[in-house]
Amino acid sequence: MKRKMTLVFHDEDLYTQLKIEAVRRHTTASDIVADAVREWLESHEDAELVSAIESARTEWKEKGGRSWSEAERELEESINRREGAAAAKRV
Repeated sequence: MKRKMTLVFHDEDLYTQLKIEAVRRHTTASDIVADAVREWLESHEDAELVSAIESARTEWKEKGGRSWSEAERELEESINRREGAAAAKRV
């Protein structure tokens, strides 16, 4: 579905640069603006994710988070104990 929007350029040079770039790329000014808006929205989403990741990392540190290697070692030990117990029951 196509939607129309009027975009007003208060900067004549910016408008001219956009039109020249559209000709250079063999595309429309509308496509360039749409791509720019899409990229801006994606970077805005990324910025929100970075904030959430930093918040989770801070909480992890405050609560005494462990490294992955430590957690992985504990998981392997737990699996080995369970496998050993299961093997002992079969004998």
